[in-house]
Amino acid sequence: MLKRTPLFEMHRAAGAKMVDFGGWDMPLHYGSQIAEHNAVRAHSGMFDVSHMRAIDLTGSGSLEFLRLLLANDSGGLEPGKALYSCMLQADGGVSDDLIVYREVDATVPFRLVVNAATAERDLAWMHRVRTERSFAVELRARTDLALIAVQGPAARAQLARAVPRLGPTVAQLPVFSAATVGDWFVSRTGYTGEDGCEIALPAAQAAEFWRALTVAGVAPCGLGARDTLRLEAGMNLYGSDMDETVSPLESGLAWTVDLRAPREFIGRTALERQRADPGLRQLLGLMLLDRGVLRSHQGVATRHGPGEITSGTFAPTVGCSIALARVPAGVVPGEEVTVDLRAGPAAAIVCRPPFVRNGKVLTAKQQMIGSEK
Repeated sequence: MLKRTPLFEMHRAAGAKMVDFGGWDMPLHYGSQIAEHNAVRAHSGMFDVSHMRAIDLTGSGSLEFLRLLLANDSGGLEPGKALYSCMLQADGGVSDDLIVYREVDATVPFRLVVNAATAERDLAWMHRVRTERSFAVELRARTDLALIAVQGPAARAQLARAVPRLGPTVAQLPVFSAATVGDWFVSRTGYTGEDGCEIALPAAQAAEFWRALTVAGVAPCGLGARDTLRLEAGMNLYGSDMDETVSPLESGLAWTVDLRAPREFIGRTALERQRADPGLRQLLGLMLLDRGVLRSHQGVATRHGPGEITSGTFAPTVGCSIALARVPAGVVPGEEVTVDLRAGPAAAIVCRPPFVRNGKVLTAKQQMIGSEK
């Protein structure tokens, strides 16, 4: 039987098309995936992400534990701030990508939010590392919480309208920061390329919050829109754009790896070896020049050798099909490549994600140059 979030009945009552997503019964859309996508780009939308798992870390060894566990360094993370990182295997493969928050409240020094499909495996790995290294840290999976993301240029204003007590916090909260409001945890993070917040709250209060957001004019959105939004924003999806078989260096995530300090972390030796490899593959963007739709696992022919699309779809904001693709070293933005579509070979141009920033399609020049994250 599929797992259900605290909002399952709300989704079903709203007529959502429900699908199996990593063992969870989740809404794909509520009628029009494109309308939901456009609502987030133009105004605001909300997503039930309660299938993701919050894990609280307590104990005197929490920071030392995280500095070993993650490729990004939590040591410089200030109270109230968030950090995106990958958790690696010894061979450098990505076990999961996650966000770590520092000082959730006076009793919880760190909180991790991990992917739904990998949550149990992640917990088992963390317990193993803790035991083998004898860290003074306790791990608590917060199955009592619901997670709701509110995204879009009007998201913070609509949050304040729906729940006035959140107004002062969301108005002042910096990007990639978090704060506690009563027993709610509000972070200014997201997965759409738009402004907004993600709220962790007691599961019993989720339905009332969802209703308040609906009354305030926030559009319910499903997994379909979430996927097209994140791909336009150039954000990786675990299990598609990276997994345990590839490293962050091959996944466009070198910026999340901190090799500056002489810090031991799991996977570091493998990454240092890979970094010196001139043939290391890279993750870049594609825009289709011909008719058709780019899809995962389609082959990409380049003058440097073969590659493969890891994520692809039609992008409503861009107005054409886009993709992320793992391609050989030497491929550069501006090159034309050939993609093996079902209907036959099609031309695409290589670019640097993101394709859309703050609701605006980036120009060809911006996409060729790219930007530091």
